[in-house]
Amino acid sequence: MAVSVVTDAGLLGCAMTNLCCWRSSDAFLILFRRSPIHGTGGFAGTGLTKGTRVIEYVGERIDKRESLSRCEANNEYIFALNDEQDIDGNVEWNLARFINHSCAPNCDAELEGGRIWIVANRDIPVGEEITFNYGFDLEDYKSHPCRCASSDCVGFMVGEQFFEHVRKQRGELPGAG
Repeated sequence: MAVSVVTDAGLLGCAMTNLCCWRSSDAFLILFRRSPIHGTGGFAGTGLTKGTRVIEYVGERIDKRESLSRCEANNEYIFALNDEQDIDGNVEWNLARFINHSCAPNCDAELEGGRIWIVANRDIPVGEEITFNYGFDLEDYKSHPCRCASSDCVGFMVGEQFFEHVRKQRGELPGAG
């Protein structure tokens, strides 16, 4: 017998299939399952139009000092919220933490009213993996290889503003070396 759970946040999990869903109204926006990119990933459970708030990135609100401490302990689920607080998304109720990085993402992380939303930046068909660019900086970037396999992949999980630098380092641009 499968055990299913629905919570106030709209989460649904099925112990028998090891599948989790993010639900909005009557539609399952995201299905979480094994990903070809890395571990568990989120996949469009219905067609999503550009501008759709796909899922909220939630977690513990922490001050900057605690954020720094957790980052130094290799917590990679921290999102900057404002000048005083960050969100630590490394909590079990944050299914958005399973959304993988891509160098050619179909979603963006947007800060709106003190909340972080993963928002579709283009139409996304049913079954496509939901991704966003994690926006990592160049510090220790070689420790974060990218497996997105997009034609724009630079090989590492860095913000788009660093793509040219990384490509040059890899010898992929004229004048590199």
